[in-house]
Formats: sequence, C-alpha cells, structure tokens
Amino acid sequence: MTVRNLEFAAHPGSVAVYGASTREGSVGATVMRNIVEGGFEGEIWPVNPKYREVAGRRCYARTSALPYAPDLGVIVTPPETVPGIVRELGEKGTRAAVVITAGLTAGNGLRQAMLDAAKPYLFRIIGPNTLGLMIPPVKLNAGFGHMPAQPGGLALLSQSGAIVTSLVDWAAENNVGFSQIVSLGDMADVDVGDYLDLLARDGKTRAILLYLETIPNPRKFMSAARAAARLKPVIAIKSGRHEQAAKAAATHTGALSGADRVVDAALARAGILRVHGLGELFDAAETTALFRPLQRSRVAIVTNGGGAGVLAVDQLIDCKGELAELAPATIERLDVSLPPTWSRANPIDIIGDATPERYRAAVEAAAADPGTDALLVMNCPTGLASPTEAAAAVATLTKNGMIGGKPVLTCWLGGRTARQGRQILQDAGVPSYETPDYAATAVSYLTDWARAQTALMRVPSSRSEDVACDREAVLAIFRQAAKEGRRMLTEPEAKAAIAAYSIPVPETIVARSPAEAGRAAARLLERNRKVVVKLLSKAISHKSDVGGVVLDIETAATAEEAAGLIRSRVASHAPDADMEGYAIQPMIARKHAQELILGMSRDPIFGPVILFGAGGVAVEVMDDTAIALPPLDDVLAGDLISRTRIGRLLAGFRDRKPANMGAIATALNGLSQIIVDFPCIVGMDINPLLADVDGVIALDARVEIDPGAVETPGPNPGLAIRPYPAGWEQEHSAKGVRYLIRPIKPADFALYPDFFAKVSPEDIRLRFLGARKQFPDDMLKRLTQLDYDREMAFVALEADSGAAAGIGRLACDPDHEVAEYALLVRSDLQGQGLGWALLKRLIDYARADGISRIEGIILSENEKMLGMARELGFVVRHHADEGGVSLATLDLPGN
Repeated sequence: MTVRNLEFAAHPGSVAVYGASTREGSVGATVMRNIVEGGFEGEIWPVNPKYREVAGRRCYARTSALPYAPDLGVIVTPPETVPGIVRELGEKGTRAAVVITAGLTAGNGLRQAMLDAAKPYLFRIIGPNTLGLMIPPVKLNAGFGHMPAQPGGLALLSQSGAIVTSLVDWAAENNVGFSQIVSLGDMADVDVGDYLDLLARDGKTRAILLYLETIPNPRKFMSAARAAARLKPVIAIKSGRHEQAAKAAATHTGALSGADRVVDAALARAGILRVHGLGELFDAAETTALFRPLQRSRVAIVTNGGGAGVLAVDQLIDCKGELAELAPATIERLDVSLPPTWSRANPIDIIGDATPERYRAAVEAAAADPGTDALLVMNCPTGLASPTEAAAAVATLTKNGMIGGKPVLTCWLGGRTARQGRQILQDAGVPSYETPDYAATAVSYLTDWARAQTALMRVPSSRSEDVACDREAVLAIFRQAAKEGRRMLTEPEAKAAIAAYSIPVPETIVARSPAEAGRAAARLLERNRKVVVKLLSKAISHKSDVGGVVLDIETAATAEEAAGLIRSRVASHAPDADMEGYAIQPMIARKHAQELILGMSRDPIFGPVILFGAGGVAVEVMDDTAIALPPLDDVLAGDLISRTRIGRLLAGFRDRKPANMGAIATALNGLSQIIVDFPCIVGMDINPLLADVDGVIALDARVEIDPGAVETPGPNPGLAIRPYPAGWEQEHSAKGVRYLIRPIKPADFALYPDFFAKVSPEDIRLRFLGARKQFPDDMLKRLTQLDYDREMAFVALEADSGAAAGIGRLACDPDHEVAEYALLVRSDLQGQGLGWALLKRLIDYARADGISRIEGIILSENEKMLGMARELGFVVRHHADEGGVSLATLDLPGN
C-alpha cells in the first residue's frame, strides 16, 4: 500500500514544470528541453511568472492558472518556494511531484514544511535533491541528465544521480533499455521501499536494479524487497562495503558483525542478488531475466582454447560453483565426433580448429549429460575457424537461451569478430560475456539467486514449537540486573538465561571466597574428573584478558589456590574492578568437539542480527563467522551454519563423526527466540559453544541489556523482519466440523488451486468485483507472501484434511490508519459461519494492531456480505465514485 498515488509519477499523462526557463545552462531550461525533445506525448505546462512562453509552449504564472491538475509536478525552483508549490498542487488535485531542487534540509525547516504541505493530500514527493526520473516507454525524460534512455525491461532505482547518468550512458553503448529510471535523491517521502512495491506490479519491468547508499526504513525496505523478489529478479549494489565496523563493543559479536556483513545478510534474506560492480549489475540482470534460479550448478564447459577453460574453472570454483563430472557415455559420444586430441574431460577442449559442426556435437553431448545443470560455451579467436559461424551453430541449438531446459551461457573472446559472434548469440536469446571470469561469475548469479529465494520463502514463527523456553525466568533475571543498574549480566545469570531457551550449560556453583571455591570444587569433583574456576565480576566482561580462568583442576585445594591466584591477577590488572567471587563448573572435556560462537548485536540500520562461526579465545583472529537476521528456523539456521568454514568441519571429516546439527540449530533457534521475546537485549556472546556428535553445551555466555527497556514486551519491534504471528492461531467449530484459523504462510500457495476449484464463478465475481478464470502464480505468491506488518491474511483450514476453507485479508494504508478487508469462503461451506468468524478475526487483529478504521468494497448485489457487515456493526453506503458498489466501514474507537 506504500504505492498510494505513486502511479501518477510512474504513468503520468501530463506534466507541469515549475522553474522552467529559457536561460541556457540552467537546470530549468535543461529539464524543460529534455521533456520536450524526449517526445513526451502528454500535456507539458511550463510554470514560471518570468516568462510567457518556454520551449514554444505557453508558460503559466501560477498553479491556479493551469487548465487542470497535472498528473506530475516537476519542481526546479528555489528551496524556499517548494513548500508553497506543493500545497498549491495538492489543492489543485495533483498527487505527485519530482523535487529536483536541493537545499531543503531538516536544519532550515524547509524539508518538514514541504512534507507538511503534502500530507493533507497524500501527495507523494520524489526527492528533493534528485536528478529526476525517466520513463522511456512513454518517452518522458523529466530530469537534467545528459541523454535519454532507451525503452526496455529493466527498472533502475538509484540514490545517486551520478550513478544514473553513468548507467544510462553504459546502457546506450550496450543496447540496454529501461522501463523506469528513478533518482531517489534525499528520500524525504518516497524511498526505495515504496518504488519496489510499485515496480513489483509493473508489467513492463522484468528485473529491478538498485544502487543503494543507505536504507532509511529497513522494515519497509525488507517487506517491499521480499514482495518484489518473489516475482522478478532484484539486483543491488550497496556502496560503502568497507565501512569501518564499531571499535568499542562489549561482546565479540559487536566487533565481528561489521556493517557490510549485515547488509549481505539482509539482502540475501530479502531474496536480492547482490553484486559489487556496475558491469556486474547488468550481467546479473541479463542472466536472471533469462533463466530460473539453479539449486545446483554443475557446469560443463565447451571451449576451443584450453587456457580460457582453465580460467573459467578457477573463477567458477571461486564462486562456489561445480565442474560437472562427465558420464562415461558422454565421453564415448564425444570420442566419436571430436579429434583424438580433445581433452577427454571437462572442460571439453575441442581444439583450436573447431568447426561449427564440432561445436554443435560437443554442446549437444554436454547438454544431454545427466550430471550437467548448465553449459558454458567459449570461443577463442584463431586463424583456423570462424567465431561468427561457431556462434551461429550454438545459437541454432538453443530455445529461449537453453538446450533441453539447461541454461547456456557463452564467452566469445576477442575484438571485432568476437563482438559479431556475441551479437549473434544475444539476438538468439543466449547471454554472452566478454571474459571467462565474467561468464563463470554469471553462472554463480543463478545459484546465489536460488539460495536467496530459498531463504526468502521461509517465514519463521515468533513462537517456534522447536524451542522450549521460560520467558518469566529470564525476565526475572533481567529485572534484577536492571534494579541494580547493570547492563552486563554475570556469567551465572547469562547462562541461566540461555538455558531457559534450550541452550545447554554446565552446572555452576557461585563462591564468594577462595575457601568457598574449594568447597564447591569438592562437591563437583564427586561426579566430575576436573573443574574450572572462573572470575565472577560485573565489571570485567572478558575474563581471559585478566587471567580470570583456570582450567583442569583436580582437587579442592588446587581450586582454592586458583581462586586466590585469580584475585591477585585482578588486583594487579584491574584494581578498581568490582569482584563478586568465582564461578565453579565441571571441566567439560570433549575430545572431538568444535568450539563455536553464537552471538547477537544491534545493527544501526537492520536492528538485531545473529552471528555464528568458529569460537574460542581467538575468535576475532580466526574471523570465520556469518551473519543472519532473526527470526530463524531450522532451514535458515542450517544455511547460516553452511556459510562458514567450520560448518564444513561440523559435517565430519577423517575419524571425526558429524556434529549433532539438530542440536546446533536448536541453539540458534533458542538464541533467535530470546531476541524476539526481549527487545532489551543489546548484545550477546555464547563462546565457546562446544559441539560434537552428542550435542552442544555452552561453556561461557555474556549478555548485555538496556535496563530501561526490560519491561518492553515482545515481539521485538526492532526486528527488520516481522515474525509469523503464531499467537493469532485459534480453533473454530461450525456445524460439527473443526477448523484452524491462522495467519497465512508462504507454503499455503499450494492450497489455492484446490480452494479456487471449489469456489463458484459467481462467488469469484462477487469477491474480485468481476469475472476471473485464471489466477497466475505471481498473483498467488502475492496473496501468500505477506510481511505481517502492512498486510495480514487469515486462512481457515479443515482440521482433518488441512484443506483451505476460507480466507480473509487486511491491507493497510501508508499511515497504518485505514485497512481494506476482503473475504472469500468456499462455495460448498457457505452458511456455516466461517465468513463471520474470519471477519471477526480481522476486526480483532485490526483493533490490536492500532488500525483506526476498516473498509470493505462490496458489490451492491452481494446481499450476504453486506448483511454480515451490518450485523458486525459496519456502516454501509453507496460508493461515491463507483456505481453498483457499496462501501462498508467500521470505526475502531480508541485506536
């Protein structure tokens, strides 16, 4: 719903240019010239009291003089005039403007004045401080760029005007076209999330390119990006990859979770393919627009040059791709058609004098191999064969860029003739790249995209059934620390907190003196071979830094001596530190266990993030960690583990059995759940977490809280991804049949075909306000892939069969004040009260979510729906703008 009124900017029929000028070299003159010379076929009205005519068109002195409200305003006037112009346009009936003018800042108050002027009209502002926008399909170039863009299927959203001009220039050289180009500027109102929502539904846009510098509203961005990426490729560059991470951190996680790692994790979770260069941006767009994601990329390489093939293999492996192992039958087939000197392996080197027929035979054989997922076909220029003829031979084998359903990517190296070959291939729908590393990297886009799509389709629960937890016990620990004004929990407190969330910890006895430490050790040694003595201090977070840990203690006397030694070390290294005593624990000895770290920190943009990797005292030096956004589930936890080197060790090697991956996933889910439940947690380390075939155990834990936020209830509002609202599940009975009414999930996509098959055409017409025979997959994805923030849907499931019986939906406006509802119950189950139950659930949810009013648009002939709305307190009246349609509204007092 953040697209409200943005359609006037995306598809304008008329444009008014404020500040249009005849002064050569001025921005007003450049913008006006670009619009006129670009061939925009709608009305173009210059507005400037200094002129009677600009660019051969009548110039108007003020907004009130315009013939009627323009669809789009383009504002290039001094900063102090902008709020007034926005107000005038809103009063006239215009609902969108591009503010090219710079200098509207929070400091001078003009930014807020502009937004205040726009608010009464839901007037949308692109900018200020923007290059403008281009809509090539309608020949609109409303900006001061140096050249227009060609029409095509790519949309570009950029927070940098300079990047826009550079990409437009590059695209012109490479015959690349655009559906929309938007320079977002300072994003006072419209931001990247808003435009992503719009472009997700735009039929002319087949892929979306992003240049990001910052993300002002991360939850809206993640929601919009996830919605768009489910429907079409979204490819992004995020600048500032090497921004220095925070220096001061109370936890290892805070030091290790640098900003760019978090961006990587967020973009991957949103289903966005991230690249790092402008050339890669277009390569990735071309590749992903042609092919579907590849879950696995076993690549067969066909080349007439062995060296080029080796370069491609190197890059392929660097990008985590796989070289296909050719089946014996494939080698036999190639022996028949290739010269004796061919490589007899993959890469399939067909020798420098390869003819078109040889290319054709090799490519067909490679494509037929059952162990091949994709093909990379290469050509090096020689004086013995024609690159263009080879390209034509490969092109004739393909259909939509594929052979037998397998993607074909190509690399024709060289100059003029290679360019001709690449053009032949591209004209046939086969992507072609200039170098082996570009081509091999392009294969990785498909697998990276598949991984992102897999993560995207998961919506973990805010109350995971896999995690047993005791929230009240943890709350009591946090309250005690807050009462004492402490941010850092003691080690026993931290361990008790994580143990309450299914993360195993060893038994701990707190001792206040060396003598007590000896007695505690004696008790533990009755059932353990050795114990550990650790410093207990509220002031010292990293105990090992001051010699506060003594291991392998076998007697009570040695434990007492170790405690005294720790006291002396603390007195020497940190004489002012508060020392509470000692923590005595069994010495956990697991010969083949791996030391792991689990942690949490807060990113300034994306909020809480989770870290996993190789732990121990050298965790920063090893730097083998990966980042994920909570909430997690088993699949997302497994993905996080697999992105580390130690993840491969955990799978087992040589004489070491695989670690208990389920136990590690449970620990990660427990960490995720405590983050969801407690917004007060600032940082956390569990290091080391020992993991082996028998499970996991946390030997140390460190938790930092915000004492002032302990009473803030969950789910954590700082999460960039809102968790699945499991608390809204309920059972319902109707005429002896049991139903489960719960929030909809992405997996419910599979329920729709059977559901719609049991809904009559008449009920479909009443629900969708018109006849509809087909429900495309893209539409069904939109219906099931929700962010649970701006949109909500409940599905009623038959308890016995799990079949969908009815669905109710809410969609909120941008201000989260008004929500539109819709209902559909299976035709064979109507009259049993399911519609009533679903609508009541929507009302309860809207009230709890702070929505002020619910509205429903209902055909006036739909008496059943209108009657139910009236019974539940809705006010029903004829729609003011649409005949034959009624509007049902319900105000929710107090919201």
